[in-house]
Amino acid sequence: MSKIRVHALAKEIGITSKELLLKLNELEISVKNHMSTLDSAEEEKVRKLYKKSSSKNESPVKNENSDKKRDKSKKNNPNKEKQSEKKLDNKTSKKENKDINSQKEKDVEKTPNNKKNKKNKSKHKDNKDDKNNSFKRDLTKKKPKKKVKSRHRVEEEDKGDDSIIVIAPITVKDFANQLGVSVSTVITKLIGLGVMANQNQSIDEDTCILLADELGIEIEIEAPNLDQSVEEEYGLLKEDKERDLKPRPPVVTVMGHVDHGKTSLLDSIKKTHVTQSEAGGITQHIGAYTVNLSGKKITFLDTPGHEAFTSMRLRGAQTTDIAILVVAADDGVMPQTLEAISHARSADVPIIVAITKIDKPEGNPERVKQELMNENLVPEEWGGDTIVVGVSSKSGEGIDDLLEMILLVAEMKELKANPNRRAVGTIIEANLDKAKGPMATILIKNGTLRFGDAVVSGTCSGRIRAMEDDKGKRVKKAGPSMPVVILGLNDVPNAGDTIYAVNDDKTAKTIADKNKEISREKRLSQTTKISLDNLFEKISEEDVKELNIVVKGDVKGSVEALNQSLLKLSTEEVKISVIHSGVGGINESDVTLASASNAIVIGFNVRPNINAIELAKTEDVEIRTYRVIYEIINDIEQAAKGMLDPDIVEEILGRCEIRQTFKLPNNQMVAGVYVLSGKILRNSKVKVLRDDVVIHEGDIASLKRFKDDAKELATGFEGGLVIDGFNDIKEGDLLEAYIMKEVERS
Repeated sequence: MSKIRVHALAKEIGITSKELLLKLNELEISVKNHMSTLDSAEEEKVRKLYKKSSSKNESPVKNENSDKKRDKSKKNNPNKEKQSEKKLDNKTSKKENKDINSQKEKDVEKTPNNKKNKKNKSKHKDNKDDKNNSFKRDLTKKKPKKKVKSRHRVEEEDKGDDSIIVIAPITVKDFANQLGVSVSTVITKLIGLGVMANQNQSIDEDTCILLADELGIEIEIEAPNLDQSVEEEYGLLKEDKERDLKPRPPVVTVMGHVDHGKTSLLDSIKKTHVTQSEAGGITQHIGAYTVNLSGKKITFLDTPGHEAFTSMRLRGAQTTDIAILVVAADDGVMPQTLEAISHARSADVPIIVAITKIDKPEGNPERVKQELMNENLVPEEWGGDTIVVGVSSKSGEGIDDLLEMILLVAEMKELKANPNRRAVGTIIEANLDKAKGPMATILIKNGTLRFGDAVVSGTCSGRIRAMEDDKGKRVKKAGPSMPVVILGLNDVPNAGDTIYAVNDDKTAKTIADKNKEISREKRLSQTTKISLDNLFEKISEEDVKELNIVVKGDVKGSVEALNQSLLKLSTEEVKISVIHSGVGGINESDVTLASASNAIVIGFNVRPNINAIELAKTEDVEIRTYRVIYEIINDIEQAAKGMLDPDIVEEILGRCEIRQTFKLPNNQMVAGVYVLSGKILRNSKVKVLRDDVVIHEGDIASLKRFKDDAKELATGFEGGLVIDGFNDIKEGDLLEAYIMKEVERS
């Protein structure tokens, strides 16, 4: 049986919800409010009532008679006809004025006294009030488009011309601004509808329709364009014309396994030493460097080699034009080498293989080439299309050949960009400096970034206050394929995000706020509510132990990589949860969060301040600091194993044979036993075996050696024991003594 809501029926008939509610009360149809439903019989009753009233108003028979009379009078007295026409015009104008007044009265909260007073007012007073109201209207506000036209006229005209387009869901403030009414009016109407919301809260499509109906304003609900991104909406992804494109330097990513000589190769190229400043002798941050070769520039990205930095290496491959795969001649193809190959192939970039350490006596470049063949990287000298160059970072052998090959491949790719447009770049790395604030290393992909430009990246925005190149020199502008460090963002952006230069600060902040709203909605949509379907699943999850961790690091990329590595350590029994991660030193708020969440704090290349150390002692929060990432992973893995519930296993203590049985006065059966192997403890459990089948399991009630109580019976000794609650023992039965022991899981 179909049902319809009161407000929907009122809209179809062409009246307000309040009028329909009053009519329903007259018809003795019980409804509570505009959201109440009517069945088909009640709906039909209402529709018939309004059909009758409309037919009475039309009265076609009377209209015909009046037409005839008018024709006769027109012949007899033409002046009389003009007078009647004037009277008719006056009546219609009065009727329209009455409609306007009644519509205005709906926007004001009515009281019974006001209703009576309004009925007693004269027409002259009504007109006077209209003038006063029009004078008092706030001219700074947009005049709302009211439903002053009759329903028939609205149906004849195009509704799209008069209606206001509203995209739902929408905040109360934006809804009020679009309709040209005050926020307080909208909130008052919401309260009347039973919805408690402030100006920053969102309202759905149904609420928008009801509000517009209450305010007497026509709106048209339009669904948001979910396919259109924020970048497309603000025109940040515009394409460049072919004539505007100019050649740009290639961006080269150096990838490979740990300790295969990636950074040493770059050191040899740019004549600097980065490895000495890295903890543990491995690179743990992305570095971007520009090298000049015979007047031509090449930008290098050095990515970390440890497996924990998979995501950072992948990000490096996605921002590059050419990938250099570094393989040590004395080590060959390793796990991270295979990983680097897959990243380069997924990014669809050409691969140049650099075989390092060829000067070592144990180095075997031919074996490396054979291993590369297995990964479908066939060297050119063997009939393939992969460029393979042997190099030595110590002697400098093959370095020039490698650079020439890079420029050759770049020339074949015809790399171009438009320098005469607003910049678009990629965040290579980001960190929080105590003195300078948020800093970001970015690689310009297209356009030119200038000092003072307004920029936005994800939820961060700001204005460029300073720019430095890879050598630490201040620069005023940065063109395509140039890496720079920028200052001026209001927060630390995510590594890997795209950064855009926009018209002004207001646009940047608007885009950032919209991205924040989108990310917030995504987070809210990901939180699952309890329902009957997932109730059992949630109950089962309560048995899962959780190790909460707060992660703080020196740069965003390291924190991101560490989070992913820690989450991989989760098992079915222990769930590792990173409840918070961020860039910068460990402060009091981190310790407070860890205390409230029963978590431990992990610091990577950062230290806690004095206040945080004192608070950690007070709150009994553990803070651990590290400089090498795999030490963190090992420690957390051990902690996770320690949290596992130990396996409960049976440990067999010994066996004894029942040689004789005795019955006590209290009807308990005593077993006279002889210990065959091991020992029988007083506090152990026993299994009664008859023909090697367990017929009972229980506790030992008492154990005696002759007449004295004993704690244990050793092998070859005789004694007596009573099994708690079991008397069905026979001579020849075997008793197996055991204890339940907890064994730590591996």
